[in-house]
Amino acid sequence: MMEWLGFSCLLFGVLLRPSNTQNVVPDAALNCCEGDILLLLDSSGSVSSYEFSRLLRFLSELLLPFSLGQGQVRVGLLQVGTEPHLEFGLDAHSTQPGLQGALQRTRQLQGDTNTEAALTLAQGLLARTGAGDETKLPKVLVWLTDGVEPGVVDGPMAELRTAGVSVLAVSTGHGNYQVLRRVVTAPIESHLYFVDIDDISIITEDLREAIIELIHAEGLRVVEVSSHSAVLQWRPVLSANTGFYEIHYNSMLPGGGKGQPSGGASSGVQYHRRTLPGDASWIELSGLQPDTSYTASLNPKSNQDYLNTLSANFTTLPEVLSPAVVTVSDSGPDRVRVSWGPLQPEQVQRYQIEYGALPSGQVHMVMLHGHQNTTLLTGLKQETQYLVTISALYSTGKEKALSVKACTQEVLPALADLQLTPVGRDEVQVRWRGHEEGLRGYWLSWERGETEIPSRPASSSLYLLPGSLSTLLTHLAPSSRVCVSPVYRTARGEGLCCTTHTQTGQYFAVINEICLQSES
Repeated sequence: MMEWLGFSCLLFGVLLRPSNTQNVVPDAALNCCEGDILLLLDSSGSVSSYEFSRLLRFLSELLLPFSLGQGQVRVGLLQVGTEPHLEFGLDAHSTQPGLQGALQRTRQLQGDTNTEAALTLAQGLLARTGAGDETKLPKVLVWLTDGVEPGVVDGPMAELRTAGVSVLAVSTGHGNYQVLRRVVTAPIESHLYFVDIDDISIITEDLREAIIELIHAEGLRVVEVSSHSAVLQWRPVLSANTGFYEIHYNSMLPGGGKGQPSGGASSGVQYHRRTLPGDASWIELSGLQPDTSYTASLNPKSNQDYLNTLSANFTTLPEVLSPAVVTVSDSGPDRVRVSWGPLQPEQVQRYQIEYGALPSGQVHMVMLHGHQNTTLLTGLKQETQYLVTISALYSTGKEKALSVKACTQEVLPALADLQLTPVGRDEVQVRWRGHEEGLRGYWLSWERGETEIPSRPASSSLYLLPGSLSTLLTHLAPSSRVCVSPVYRTARGEGLCCTTHTQTGQYFAVINEICLQSES
């Protein structure tokens, strides 16, 4: 009996233990951050009540470590439904018990998924200014959605990112990956999560670390990197009147070594220094070498306080020389448009476009300036395949070329003539005239009068061989529209349509033939 009681007590202790650990706050995260976090929570009818409760529990665990209030982290919750609902604003809670209680009291809205309206409200909430340096603080939008019909969100999300808001997303359903990857802030691998609702807790730590990285009180962040430039961003700690920033950057030697300010010639590493005003919060470093590792340090200079130097390392992307991609569009019987990219006007002096009909046609050439990346090739032969080669001449003397095949279209002559002649009650003789070259036949369409619902005439169609120049149509509906289009190998040519009319008696006649171009 005592053994059973001992086992029961042990089991009871194990079962209670998880509820205890939920209140354990990681010390490292308590006072790490300062900024605004706005939670955009899908509260529509497409989210089940079970999923909604799991999302709230996830948010509770996600936010538990942060210290709240002015000078720390402010959290707001905006629900998405038919109409957006602000559950609580950024200044509503300055303690964890208050925030946790508000999350527990949150009720689902149901209704439609009107994400666009919610984002409009979010823009206003995150754009509101406060006293002091509040407007300089980092702002983060965390979007939690099941991914079902989010609406047109690219535009509003782009406006938020332009305003300096970092966008992160968590999808618990089969959301559109392309849409979500477009709206989140880079890097995608740490700012976009797809997870089953039952396993959502496994991303808690990763998402929290991503948020901490964005709102950490100190840090020099690399927010954008290309082959020849990088954008660095930091939280302002000065103003225009209290000091300035000095930034140093240079490429890293193999093995992780750094160049020295006075040793550039011997080490082969260029050392750069820039000075920025105290109200600056970002800088674009240009003229960098592709596929090269760099180190940068930011030193705030103040006559009032000693401030730490911030540093960051990054590697530029490998160089992509133009033309890397060529597209063909606006193809016609005698013309095609070719476009290429990427556009690199600072590096490319000019482009040379050569084109000729395959297999052995005469080669023509067009020269364009380096700031142009499209041209229309005209005077081509119909239904012919051309080889088009785009060559870029770089200011360094380097050249790169890329070739594609482009086809002109077949000439599709229009129908020359169409006539309708009444031959009896509800009957019409249709005659037409077309061009014989390349003709594969004719396509006729009209409306029949004999249907189960007289007020709704049925549409009929008929294909005829190239030698056919007339046919008899019977059982036509009053005011029937008769259309004839020539058919060629690749498509239908422009056709003609005539509308028939009935006279007041019982005889069918064509009165005032109306022959127009066919919509086909």
